[in-house]
Amino acid sequence: MFKLITLPYTFDALEPFIDTHTLGLHYHKHLQNYLNNLNKIINEYPYLNNISLIDLAYNVDTIPNNIKDNLRFNLGGVINHNLYFNNISPIKQEPTGKLLSKINETFGSYDNFMQLFKKTALNLKGSGYTFLVINNDNKLQIINLPNQETPYYYHLTPLITLDMWEHAFYINYENKKDLYIDNFFNIINFNEANKYFNQN
Repeated sequence: MFKLITLPYTFDALEPFIDTHTLGLHYHKHLQNYLNNLNKIINEYPYLNNISLIDLAYNVDTIPNNIKDNLRFNLGGVINHNLYFNNISPIKQEPTGKLLSKINETFGSYDNFMQLFKKTALNLKGSGYTFLVINNDNKLQIINLPNQETPYYYHLTPLITLDMWEHAFYINYENKKDLYIDNFFNIINFNEANKYFNQN
């Protein structure tokens, strides 16, 4: 059985960028629902019980077809939300060290990276996520994935995760996605991003 992650901050800590109500709903309702659905599948197929979330994602194509779509959707929902919640922080941070050097090398500057990340996120049609990943050529890449597709399904390593489902921002921002994305840069946990980068 998988359990809810423990948030490293209080529900009001991200205000004014994300309000307490939105964060509480997102964590207790949306993530919990994906987790409940995933655990229901795991309970019906006990041989999946001792596999980590990430290993499940890496091996999702080996899952029997009769449960693959349902497992894929809910597993991605759990993983992506875990990534997102761990990737935001009440303390504003900037990229440093090797990750900053790689961002500058790839995008020219951190400002250029922010502009391209925002443009990519705004181009996402419907629900999904925008990620900064390390791709299969060991290079940084900004990608969109729909619904609950997660980079791990494609053997990509996510460094930064932005949730673009409406439940992540609509109470605060309504249809102002551009403002939501701008404010996301005030709460990115670059310590976490650096950790993922250095583990790769």
